[in-house]
Amino acid sequence: MTWPTALTVTVVLLSQLLLNALGAALSESSSEQAPDERRVLPQAIVIGVRKCGTRALLEFLGMHPQIKIAPDEVHFFDKDDRYERGLEWYRQQMPMSSPGQLTMEKSPAYFISPTAPGRIQSMNHTVKLLVILRNPITRVISDYTQTFTKKRSRNESCVPIEDLVIDSFSGEVNLRYKPIDISIYHQHWARWMMKFPRHQIHIVDGDRMIVDPLSELIQVERFLGVKPFLTTDNFMFNATRHFYCMRKPGRATEHCLGFSKGRTHPQLKPTVHQKLKDFFRLHNNLFYQLSGREFHWDAT
Repeated sequence: MTWPTALTVTVVLLSQLLLNALGAALSESSSEQAPDERRVLPQAIVIGVRKCGTRALLEFLGMHPQIKIAPDEVHFFDKDDRYERGLEWYRQQMPMSSPGQLTMEKSPAYFISPTAPGRIQSMNHTVKLLVILRNPITRVISDYTQTFTKKRSRNESCVPIEDLVIDSFSGEVNLRYKPIDISIYHQHWARWMMKFPRHQIHIVDGDRMIVDPLSELIQVERFLGVKPFLTTDNFMFNATRHFYCMRKPGRATEHCLGFSKGRTHPQLKPTVHQKLKDFFRLHNNLFYQLSGREFHWDAT
């Protein structure tokens, strides 16, 4: 009879320990995932607008137990290379959810994309869409501020905002500057109205959400058809950051968005600000007419 060596016994014991550990890990993983959880295509999408509070909107809604949010911007419907991966790839980017929960994602570039409205309609013509808007001039400044901050962190030169929003040759508003184009809301809104009925698109007032997030989110809860859940207890005003932070259920401390949110904006020269107000007045009125929703952007 050949007796096993000490090395053989050690290898067998280690193998058994590894198998036991793997089995325990798999068992723990299975227990954490409810048996009826699965990934589904989103029933609601935040389609924009960039620099209007899309991240805050999604994170606030993520506190609701009936809402599951995708952690990242998927950009499935506006980027051809991702769209070509197919709906199954898109579904895999969604979070696990249970029956009765609503899955959401947000990609702000959808709002200005020529292809996104039709592609989303082809996926689900009953999907609910949310668009959050701010004063178009404020949005332009916020857009510029983000680019300025990134360039400065790389020690790159930065052009003053006045030199970008105003054409140096004509002295008029520079339509080639992309942040200006994004803020002409009616031209992008019209594409969505060609594909979806108005009742499927909810507009969130981004300026109001900064000072009174709960009132806007209650309207969103109603639009999405989820039970009323969010209350004043879920929001705490941070005097240092000058905006509201979240207090998630079961937690005593607040959770604020990253330091990229709430940056200090540059002040426009009065003449430039007035020129932008005059420019956007007509475009804002066209948006009011198309959307059936009036704001008071021209007053500020």
